[in-house]
Amino acid sequence: MTTKLDGKKLSNEIKEELKERVRCLQDKGITPCLAVVLVGDDPASQVYIRNKKRAAQKVGVKTLDNVLPASTSENEIIDLIYSLNNDPQVHGILVQLPLPQGINEDRVIQAILPSKDVDGFHPQNIGKLFMNKGELAPCTPNGIMHLLAKYDIQLDGKRVVIVGRSKIVGMPMIAMMLNANATVTVTHSHTQNLKEITREADVVIVAVGKAEFLTGDYFKPSAVVIDVGMNRNEAGKLVGDVEAASTADKVAFMTPVPGGVGPMTIAMLLKQTIEIAERSI
Repeated sequence: MTTKLDGKKLSNEIKEELKERVRCLQDKGITPCLAVVLVGDDPASQVYIRNKKRAAQKVGVKTLDNVLPASTSENEIIDLIYSLNNDPQVHGILVQLPLPQGINEDRVIQAILPSKDVDGFHPQNIGKLFMNKGELAPCTPNGIMHLLAKYDIQLDGKRVVIVGRSKIVGMPMIAMMLNANATVTVTHSHTQNLKEITREADVVIVAVGKAEFLTGDYFKPSAVVIDVGMNRNEAGKLVGDVEAASTADKVAFMTPVPGGVGPMTIAMLLKQTIEIAERSI
């Protein structure tokens, strides 16, 4: 019987705790503030921002919306970020990705003050993460680590396979797993014999952005399967990167889609915004 790693339930527990931390800050005259920069009208980005704003309001985090047309120049975006860097009322800055074509995402992210980089993507924060000295970490991998800890899944000495090497999930996940003393293997589009590798893993984290890319025969029965994917299949149903029908009830632990990793990402975003506010005192 597979145990469901319930990210929705845990994220609600975390948000309840965050409400109390916000109240303590407000007693000291500080309201945590998350500045959001959204460029263009990408529908998926608009949904993500709406969900983040709704969650922020529930815990008492103020959001400062900066919605810019797709025609906004790279320098104009960076100028806005500089002004947010210098605003003492703003604790966290989030630039919603992807940015419109022609905008250098690396240059925009590097413009964010590292201490306000609530998404944890600034090269300085990524570097600290690999040195095991980080304070701000990418939210999805951070959420995964909290979820594993909640269910008392031990990582020390375990073999972890990460499927996907994106800057958002795969790369920072390597650092976090190494910091937890796991033995880490990273696979990607050039990897050969993927099934042989994943079937040896104690924990498999799948973040490739392809609907139901891995089936149940890619995992051993005792595996922990973390499905980061959020895709629409041919029928329009929301599915992960792992085929749930052939995997559920055949592994030890598995995250559902939706309700697994997604809610944890937003919880970590709010948690890090509040932590920045706490450090500002």
